[in-house]
Amino acid sequence: MKPFTYERAATPAAAAAAVAQNPGAKFIAGGTNLLDLMKLEIEAPSHLVDVQDLKLDRVEETADGGLRIGALVTNTRLASHPRVRRDYGVLTRAIVAGASGQLRNKATTAGNLLQRTRCSYFYDPNQPCNKRKPGSGCAAIGGYSRPLGIIGTSDACIATHPGDMAVAMRLLDAQVETIDASGTTRSIPIADFHRLWGSTPHIDTNLAKGELITAVTLPAPIGGQHFYHKVRDRASYAFALVSVAAVVQPDGTGRVAVGGIAPKPWRVEAAEAAMPQGAKAVASRLLAGARPTSENAFKIPLTERTIASVLAQAKG
Repeated sequence: MKPFTYERAATPAAAAAAVAQNPGAKFIAGGTNLLDLMKLEIEAPSHLVDVQDLKLDRVEETADGGLRIGALVTNTRLASHPRVRRDYGVLTRAIVAGASGQLRNKATTAGNLLQRTRCSYFYDPNQPCNKRKPGSGCAAIGGYSRPLGIIGTSDACIATHPGDMAVAMRLLDAQVETIDASGTTRSIPIADFHRLWGSTPHIDTNLAKGELITAVTLPAPIGGQHFYHKVRDRASYAFALVSVAAVVQPDGTGRVAVGGIAPKPWRVEAAEAAMPQGAKAVASRLLAGARPTSENAFKIPLTERTIASVLAQAKG
């Protein structure tokens, strides 16, 4: 690990300013992803701005009956919150499916959204990786690609977003609230928060330099049955090959978002109109334009089968 300086921010705007004014600075909260990357020298910030004292750890009801979740609310606390368990069950199920209890005790809501890919080539400094070193190439293309992306990828990168929580957030149409160095706030739809890789896979989100997440807002509950099915190589502490978050209404309509297959939680609202027709119809629209490799083409039928499992369970 390389040397770095450290400060504890007093206000969200001050934290944003400290990072915006220092090209080598990064925010740190729970540190469950950043510290691993620093130890491997994949990330080498020259300055860390600790945001743990900013009192962004509350879950509050909004005027429209939704929830405002502070950026520093831990995964454990969020998953066990009574309102989340009652009205946003898909979110509880997605969070509990991720990582381990120890990590969920430290990992924060904002940090979970910002976690970086777990592509093995990204974690290996001896391999070319456009996410780690722009312009160096992508060893995964033509290499070991079984756990990687099949849609929304590019000729520069086929890595996937690794999270579970973000898939449920996408299903629920969450909004990400931020503040910048000038104190200006904005709200970003979760659909626009994560980027497709394109030619700049080293840029994961649409946040500006120094822009700090302060909260995530969920709209009023949508009812229905909530599901999160995660298919992985082992029963725990493993990232999704395919995960499906879904809300199914009594008439068979609903919403579907998929993880483990793209640079961001993958939801195609037009595909949801086909839910009463069954999983095959949903999957064909959801995965239109997919570009799998020979090693991960199995994710196409696996996505369909996982959606089918959810719909079958919804029917009892």
